[in-house]
Amino acid sequence: MFSFFKKKPVAPEAPVAPVAAPAVVSASPSAPVTPDVADLLPIEEPAERKQSWMARLKAGLSKTSSNLSVLFIGAKIDDDLYDELEAALLMSDAGVDATEYLLAELKRKVKEDKLLDAAAVKAALKQLLIDLLTPLERPFVLGRHTPTVMMISGVNGAGKTTTIGKLAKHMQTHGQSVLLAAGDTFRAAAREQLMVWGQRNNITVISQASGDPAAVSFDAVQSGKAKGMDVVMIDTAGRLPTQLHLMEELKKVQRVIGKGMDGAPHETLLVIDGNTGQNALAQVKAFDDALKLTGLVITKLDGTAKGGVLAAIARVRPVPVYFIGVGEKIEDLQPFVAAEFVEALLG
Repeated sequence: MFSFFKKKPVAPEAPVAPVAAPAVVSASPSAPVTPDVADLLPIEEPAERKQSWMARLKAGLSKTSSNLSVLFIGAKIDDDLYDELEAALLMSDAGVDATEYLLAELKRKVKEDKLLDAAAVKAALKQLLIDLLTPLERPFVLGRHTPTVMMISGVNGAGKTTTIGKLAKHMQTHGQSVLLAAGDTFRAAAREQLMVWGQRNNITVISQASGDPAAVSFDAVQSGKAKGMDVVMIDTAGRLPTQLHLMEELKKVQRVIGKGMDGAPHETLLVIDGNTGQNALAQVKAFDDALKLTGLVITKLDGTAKGGVLAAIARVRPVPVYFIGVGEKIEDLQPFVAAEFVEALLG
């Protein structure tokens, strides 16, 4: 789960350096990794990589975890426990719908299975959370199209451009040729920030000093097709979902991308800040309504007590969560796996 590309059984396995990177299912063989690129990322053995990631994930979710886990220490199974659990779930931004669902299912489980101690109740809650979040898991697929065109959105401050840089680096490390498009002309310095990522990783960035986002996106798709690139990643403007005229502009960008290549964009991703809690859910709803999202990337889960927002998303708008981030380093962005997330949350 920690190598960036996974092959389907019918495809030959490409040599891949054991680098801590998101899991992606590739529909076609990838090119070998060059030592120059592989050396830019830390090399870890699979067991060490998994242990390292789980440690970072647990540390990132520690504030949410401490609020929940402490309830089961020497607790009696009574209404007081359920009341405290309800408050803790709401404080973690699980939302009213998910909180009511989890409590109702937990009470049913306790009654049916005649659970008598706090440890058993905690284990039951863990399984309920895993069952709730597992539908959000989905491997990220590349290779079905040449190029795979990705349109990436997110409000200002969500970590969108940094996430694009991390994903581009991971793809490049595993033999994928990447082209970036600086379509975020709304935020000051967004173009310059993406250019820095491009220069750092020797990736071409299509941009215009004062260009129209749709025109930049169209040019990037055309360039990607002409050069036979594997991936074209388009950074689109950070819009607040309440700014309806700006959301309409994003729809226009999406339409123009489709004119540049039939069926594109193949992935429409939203990057959301895990610290924003229920506001993140509002963003998912608004962007999904406007763009029909194919996946989410949730960043900045480290140092927040809002980790329960994934439960809210699962109940209200279950858009797949491709990746979660718990830090600034490239290896701090990893695939979302429900069982790992819940283990870090409840221990």
